[in-house]
Amino acid sequence: MTGWLGPAEWQAVRLSLVVALWATAVSLTFALAAAYALARGRFAGRQALNVLVHLPLIMPPVVTGYGLLLLLGRRGPLGAALEQALGLVLAFRWTGAVVAAAVMAFPLSVRAIRQALEAVDPKLEQAAATLGASRLRIFATVTLPLILPGLLAGAILGFAKALGEFGATITFVSNIPGQTQTIPLAISAALDVPGAEPVALRLAAVSVVLAAAALAASEMLAARMARK
Repeated sequence: MTGWLGPAEWQAVRLSLVVALWATAVSLTFALAAAYALARGRFAGRQALNVLVHLPLIMPPVVTGYGLLLLLGRRGPLGAALEQALGLVLAFRWTGAVVAAAVMAFPLSVRAIRQALEAVDPKLEQAAATLGASRLRIFATVTLPLILPGLLAGAILGFAKALGEFGATITFVSNIPGQTQTIPLAISAALDVPGAEPVALRLAAVSVVLAAAALAASEMLAARMARK
């Protein structure tokens, strides 16, 4: 791939993979907690949580990115606090690209994990409870192994979404080569340059291959979960 792609193109591919991996790792724990609350919880505000979780799916990505900029930018309430307390700057940094990708991938991961949780027979958990197991132990030894294919499917879908994220990323961290320019942003930049269509085509081909591989893996896990 390094021979087929130029240095700048390879840098965009590598940054996309790094951002997508970190975004998946960051969002997965929160996605699991949200999915469990939505699948098993019976509490006031459950519907509001459901709407909040799925907002990034239905809002324009640019709006999501702008919201992140207002909240986590250097002048935003959380962004200023993070910079002052930890020296962490997110806006116009690759770390901000991770946050944007994680937010956009979060709803897809939640949906996959929630479906897996709803497919688990509650009687299995109830049987473990009658034997004296705590809720934490029931989750770790009964629920988690049963939903593992769904958890992995959620991670893969989130990873694929993070790889293709564009609108929220460019709004929050801009399109800076070598710093925030992922594959979609590099394709957009190439299309703005006369004669750079081959660059866009090569990067688009890489994007299609990565997305297809992620989708195939997700479908395999979904089929395995259905058989169980």
